[in-house]
Amino acid sequence: MEEIMKTKNKAKLNLTINEKLIPRTKLYASKHGKSVSQLVEELLTQVLESETIGFNNKWLGKLSVSKEESARMKNLKSRFNL
Repeated sequence: MEEIMKTKNKAKLNLTINEKLIPRTKLYASKHGKSVSQLVEELLTQVLESETIGFNNKWLGKLSVSKEESARMKNLKSRFNL
């Protein structure tokens, strides 16, 4: 994400959003020391990068193998000759 954010090539983009979001968005950005453009850029970068993360990287370290063998696992092992 940092690589994209540091890029000096910027272009204008017009967005049409619900008018009730505008003051809240400006307030949020201001409270976080950012412009609305920075906020939108960061959010879009996060969304786009999250789509490219593979399954392994997404779940790495978050899943663990159970030490106990369940009846379901025993059934699967016998079914698939594992």
